[in-house]
Amino acid sequence: MSFDSKKFTVAIGLLIGIISAMLVKFGNPANMGFCIACFIRDTAGALGLHGAKGVQYIRPEIIGLVLGSFAAALFSKEFKARGGSAPMTRFILGFFVMVGALMFLGCPFRMVLRIAGGDLNAVVGLVGFAAGILCGVFFLNKGFSLKRSYTLSACEGTVMPVIQAVFLALLIAAPTFILFTSNYADVKGPGKAHAAIIISLAAGLIVGILAQKSRFCMVGGLRDLILFREARLILGFAAIAAAACAANVAMGSFTLGFENQPVAHTDALWNFLGMLLVGFASVLLGGCPLRQLILSGEGNTDSAVTSLGLLVGAAFCHNFALASSAAGPTPNGKVAVIIGIVVAVAIAFANLSQKQEA
Repeated sequence: MSFDSKKFTVAIGLLIGIISAMLVKFGNPANMGFCIACFIRDTAGALGLHGAKGVQYIRPEIIGLVLGSFAAALFSKEFKARGGSAPMTRFILGFFVMVGALMFLGCPFRMVLRIAGGDLNAVVGLVGFAAGILCGVFFLNKGFSLKRSYTLSACEGTVMPVIQAVFLALLIAAPTFILFTSNYADVKGPGKAHAAIIISLAAGLIVGILAQKSRFCMVGGLRDLILFREARLILGFAAIAAAACAANVAMGSFTLGFENQPVAHTDALWNFLGMLLVGFASVLLGGCPLRQLILSGEGNTDSAVTSLGLLVGAAFCHNFALASSAAGPTPNGKVAVIIGIVVAVAIAFANLSQKQEA
């Protein structure tokens, strides 16, 4: 069975779905076995980049995803340091992907897991996500491009894996300057809900390896289905949803409905617009947040810069009250999402090829 076959993609999707559900069983927040946006947000808090005490924890899953991808790429000789494709534009787009994700309260990966847990608000998010991808595909067909990347020294390509290794050391050593929600007896929040480090790290490593081999990407799945009628990647995410849903039902953690869903709100308009921004900006970037982490493990410094944009975006969202909560979106967050959509449109127009513009 080849790595790019539909059967392989579905098989690993089923495995990832089970792993995601089991992470919740072992302590992660409900419907949050994996969430790239939420986990980067938590890591930003642990590093002191924002002061929201309820969401501060260095998430081993993120570390595992990057290091797993790095190991798999080295083993298969696919590691290649490259970059230089509009790095500042990618940083800005990564920033606004995080703004949209924290409006919705989840990345595309968590959107699938929320659906698997019965959260119908995530279905609204999925519609917005698909609409954003359609916007991105429109500009791709018009000639949008952030131009080519260039071969770099191997040292450049290892920066992100090294950073994640440092984060792992900080998590284990837990020096006093690293902030954890668990240190505050009077504070509640997702930062207190996590599986044991070894379990979370192992899950991240496994999923990182599998995602590197299969090229998993939620944005790529919908984009390829629209552009090329290619269903391989989207079948993989359907398999994740099916396996996670079955596991949730078996464990009694499936609750169908809009109300009282964990770490979610019911404002349909802003769930839609938040994920529209995520889908649109991710198409312009060439991949969803999960894919950006996997590519950074393969030596892609453009994806590493995008990941830094996600990190800074997470800090900004909590420092300036842009992130939603279970009570709903904030006024600042609504303004930020609209600004993000405008910026994404401006970037899309500014990077149309001269041939198409003529």
